[in-house]
Amino acid sequence: MGIRSVFDGGEMRIEFEKHGIDRKFIPIIWKHVIMKLKEEEEWVNWEKEVPSLPSAAYSLLHSKLKNKPLSSTIHSVFNSSDKLTTKLLIKLQNGAFVEAVIMRYDTRLGRYAGKPRPGGLRSTLCISSQVGCKMGCNFCATGTMGFKTNLSSGEIVEQLVHASTFSQIRNVVFMGMGEPLNNYSAVVESVRAMTGLPFQLSLKRITVSTVGIIHAIKKLHNDLPGLNLAVSLHAPAQDIRCQIMPAARAFPLEKLMDSLQEYQRNSLQKILIEYIMLDGVNDEEQHAHQLGKLLETFEVVVNLIPFNSIGTLSQYKSTSEEKVSNFQKIMRGTYNIRTTVRKQMGQDISGACGQLVVNNSPGNTHPLTDIEDLVI
Repeated sequence: MGIRSVFDGGEMRIEFEKHGIDRKFIPIIWKHVIMKLKEEEEWVNWEKEVPSLPSAAYSLLHSKLKNKPLSSTIHSVFNSSDKLTTKLLIKLQNGAFVEAVIMRYDTRLGRYAGKPRPGGLRSTLCISSQVGCKMGCNFCATGTMGFKTNLSSGEIVEQLVHASTFSQIRNVVFMGMGEPLNNYSAVVESVRAMTGLPFQLSLKRITVSTVGIIHAIKKLHNDLPGLNLAVSLHAPAQDIRCQIMPAARAFPLEKLMDSLQEYQRNSLQKILIEYIMLDGVNDEEQHAHQLGKLLETFEVVVNLIPFNSIGTLSQYKSTSEEKVSNFQKIMRGTYNIRTTVRKQMGQDISGACGQLVVNNSPGNTHPLTDIEDLVI
């Protein structure tokens, strides 16, 4: 596969080495592209915008990327009424679209080592790894699209580049469109780019979410030690998982839990368990007890997620606040498992969990705590 984006780190390294160009120039190129984008001025050419490169580098950039610093463009921007959430509709070079969501939080509302955190607002970026998704989760709008294509590592990184022009991004979560571990190589390469120059994000501030691709989970710690893993469990029993997540048939719950035990034994890190609350499906007291028993030997944080309507596509209803609270109390009180309830952001622009689906139109007034406060 050729270079789709200047931020395709793996392909760029191959081409630079092939042409005898030092790889050290790649992050320098990235830095200048990002700086130019933030200036909001018209791109002239590689020679003017990225000075002091070897002539062979300019020839390569013109040959492989023409005069385009980015392979994607921002098609539309939607801001929530409370200004805490911004959804970006991004058009790829092949004409397809993906969505990325910026969520702004207040650092001071979290706690670290039992003490209030210093600081103020920070931003988390929710990014996509695929156009569409083959997992078919029937509570998720993206699942209704089916699978279209994988993103390259550069197309994933470009979502961070675009978002950085709106807000300083501190955390990245792979919880947008697609199943990240079904695009394993590109996701790993994109994370490596994000943690290197010029982005320099901490691996501790990047979270990859999966429905439970067992063979990929087994590789993840070796490839990205220190990364946060989130698992979209959503049910405490295999039959319910298969009902709401058809792809779960390929990943039996018992084998999934064995792989998570191995992952935790090797990584010594907490795992974030995502659990969507569907009225009458997985939100009863019996389900809370089943989930507690399933997880009581793990070091986890359970994040209960209120269901977000996906309009006429939806066959489910949201769980009442009372039932969510009772579920949380059982998890905490009976099983001593740290359990939080996700605060909803971006519902008015169809940017909340499970609402991302490609189209050309959009679907709390207090700063919130974010994922960083859960996994640390």
